[in-house]
Amino acid sequence: MSRIIVSTPDAPAAIGTYSQAVKVGNTVYMSGQIGLDPATMTMADGIDAQISRVFDNLKAVAAAAGATLDNAVKVNVFLTDLGNFAKVNEAMTRYFSQPFPARAAVGVAALPRGALVEVDAVLVID
Repeated sequence: MSRIIVSTPDAPAAIGTYSQAVKVGNTVYMSGQIGLDPATMTMADGIDAQISRVFDNLKAVAAAAGATLDNAVKVNVFLTDLGNFAKVNEAMTRYFSQPFPARAAVGVAALPRGALVEVDAVLVID
């Protein structure tokens, strides 16, 4: 199977040695997204805005791959403060439909560019 690199200007450009996503067969491996605005490459202000921006970015990459977030089978959430986990849960109800994907949540000391949250996902396109 060949790898197809997925890229869209509707999500932040990669700021390192990675792609926004890689599609192999019917599986899409999405890189982690932080709360960067794709137009300005500036960080959204505060945890609520960053959570929304992260999921908007993931949604844009999913669309570029020919999918939606409802194709997600696994989501990983990284938070600098696990006290914000309830806010992520609430946001996920706006971006994902039941049945929800499998998920892990990890508390971390720091994230790139001072982000408060980062999320990645694996999608399977039917």
